[in-house]
Amino acid sequence: MKTIEGIIKKICSITDLLAGVCFFSVMALVLANIILRSVFKMPILGTVEIVGLLTATGLGLALSNCEMQDFNTAMDVFTEKLPKKAQKIIDIFVYAVSLSFFAVVVWRMSIFAGTSFTNGRVTPTTSIPIFPFIFLLGVNVFFLCVVLAYKLVRDIKNILAESRKPAHEGKEESK
Repeated sequence: MKTIEGIIKKICSITDLLAGVCFFSVMALVLANIILRSVFKMPILGTVEIVGLLTATGLGLALSNCEMQDFNTAMDVFTEKLPKKAQKIIDIFVYAVSLSFFAVVVWRMSIFAGTSFTNGRVTPTTSIPIFPFIFLLGVNVFFLCVVLAYKLVRDIKNILAESRKPAHEGKEESK
């Protein structure tokens, strides 16, 4: 289980680094556009489209690392007063529902990327094909599914291991 976690963390750190590159590129593009527009009266054609594509790609690239590092929005405010076992059961439920939802998202995005490729869908101003961005976003949502599946299996294993412990074992540790 530790080697799987290491592989997942490595993939997540790579996608997070690429997300940083996307957001840096957005910043550089916007800055260059502002300077070119105000100084030389020559804005960069399609800046809004490129910023939109890079932002969506960056957000998608950051998803799996955010989940792996637990930077996501959680229901801690509601669950922190509950016993640890109840918190784990709620986590398992949330992971299962999230995994189901994002698996459907991956499926539908792969269909959308395929139809965008087939139909030759491009951005209106710069005619950049959008299927690679949709496909990349789908791959990154798939990585999110891998992280969710890992956490789901990990927590199920932990809760099953805890339920197999003898009842007196937990009482002796608390003394």
